Amino acid sequence: MLLKRQLFREMSFYNETEGRGILPTPVIGMVGLIEDVRRVVQPGFKNQNDVIALLGVTGDDLIMSEYSVSVLGKNPEEFISSNAGPQLDLELERRVQAACLQAAEAGLLRSAHDCSDGGLAVAISECCFSSPGHEAIGANVDLGEASPEETLLFSETPSRIIISFDPADEDSIRRIAETNAAPFAVIGRVGGDRLTIQAAGQVAVDASVAQLEDTWRSGLTRMLQPEALPASQGI
Repeated sequence: MLLKRQLFREMSFYNETEGRGILPTPVIGMVGLIEDVRRVVQPGFKNQNDVIALLGVTGDDLIMSEYSVSVLGKNPEEFISSNAGPQLDLELERRVQAACLQAAEAGLLRSAHDCSDGGLAVAISECCFSSPGHEAIGANVDLGEASPEETLLFSETPSRIIISFDPADEDSIRRIAETNAAPFAVIGRVGGDRLTIQAAGQVAVDASVAQLEDTWRSGLTRMLQPEALPASQGI
């Protein structure tokens, strides 16, 4: 699909917040030419009753996750000094990406969303949100019982992609995953106006998509309100 790629790399070493240095923030940007724009796959769910599946596997990777910092109050600098963090398996990454690309080029995917900050709980929520030309839509997801609830929801294991597709195409996509030796698991269905996520046998999320999207879209605005900013900033 991509005929040409150009890689831009940027490393930010000298930024500060409130007089304190921040961690280095490597950024990778990619641009390319798409042979057939009809094969472009967007991240949001599209159709009622579409199947939701996960390419990749979820491991115990709460270290350095958004959950560990925001909920558990961990300091990411401690993890860096101890050399702890999720391990990237480049061969698994290649297999997962190859399966996703092959399914996309075959016109089988309705959506595809990477799983990164916040883990599956955040990525699946984002898949439900509205986008230009598409209204918000709900989903019913079961992440299984193989790990503790927090791990299933918020682990930031690399090499995972959430995909959705027509139920009639499930066998074809499963074969593509098997051909590329990419882990594949059906985890739910698109539909309704609520997001329900079960994890470790418990209902972990049950909320209207409208409520979740409003919280997501207004988060930065709330953080920038004068009463939320430190007095040291002179507001």
